Amino acid sequence: MMDLKTYGYTEIEEIPSGLLPGRITELRRERFTVITERGELTAVLKGAFYHSAESRGDFPCVGDFVLLRPNESGESLITALLPRRSKFSRANYSGHAAEYTRTVLEQVVAANFDYVFILSSLNKDFNVTRMMRYLTQARQSGGQPVIILTKADLTEDYSLPLAEVRQSMPNVPVHAVCSHNGLGLNELDVYLEPGSTVVFLGMSGVGKSSLLNALMERDVMKVSAIREEDSRGRHTTTHRQLFMLPSGAMVIDTPGMRELGLFDADEGISAGFNDVEEWFAGCRFHDCRHESEPGCAVLAALADGSLPRERWERYNSQQQENRFVQDKTHYLRDKDARNQSAAMQRKQMKKNGGRYK
Repeated sequence: MMDLKTYGYTEIEEIPSGLLPGRITELRRERFTVITERGELTAVLKGAFYHSAESRGDFPCVGDFVLLRPNESGESLITALLPRRSKFSRANYSGHAAEYTRTVLEQVVAANFDYVFILSSLNKDFNVTRMMRYLTQARQSGGQPVIILTKADLTEDYSLPLAEVRQSMPNVPVHAVCSHNGLGLNELDVYLEPGSTVVFLGMSGVGKSSLLNALMERDVMKVSAIREEDSRGRHTTTHRQLFMLPSGAMVIDTPGMRELGLFDADEGISAGFNDVEEWFAGCRFHDCRHESEPGCAVLAALADGSLPRERWERYNSQQQENRFVQDKTHYLRDKDARNQSAAMQRKQMKKNGGRYK
């Protein structure tokens, strides 16, 4: 019998009769692979649970602990989602092209992890601003963010990009690694203890699959070549999956994300830019917009260089995106509520022979 505690399960007080706890290890379309004390089971969402999850935008994802009704000869049914200790979310549309289906505006990418490995390669696609956006959402997730700079063999001296990342993201661990020759991989052991879970995040082509293969000590993921002109890759990972490493730690691998829509990121932005927001207390007016107001501490700090302009611009960029997503979310939820109300009225009118009552 499988010991589910090795997969990080913490027993709840009472499990209803006929149900079994498990952890989702893979999601392909609408079918889940769930590890339980009886081994792996294939499961789908129970009808009532599916509709309630749809209305809440709270579908199970890889890493989640669930209760299911086992079926040894067919598909088991997931009946409940157990509380999450952490989750990584993004808006399910970007600021450039919104796609909306009912109220499902939050896309949970992974759940119940201890560390968020934000991967970026040391090639032409190296981008600190993008890493900071990942970092903001990682801070919001409840996991500890760690920056992993991959493909260290592609540069003769990676000390400069390493220093740039550390300066832009202070108090965040940063490691330069090479999956092919093993450079720096031993530095990751501190995060990969038995029972811990790590989620990999990053764009296509940053080396997530290669790093996973190196940590697994065997090839479990296909590795695709990147385009030479911009150092960007194709999607190697096409679905989310949890892997058990030889160390006893677990890795949730996710498909590369071209766009990371910040979702409900107020706390993450404040945590990542607390050095910026500290200046607000020195402004003459409590509602200062930091544009042209007299006695603005931010404008003074920008003028004398105490606050780097690039730092201020990155802060504003993330705040603007976060506000856009929040406004869009509120608008779409209100629109959905109106549509549902109108649909109920039409249904009632039809029932009453076309008359209001």
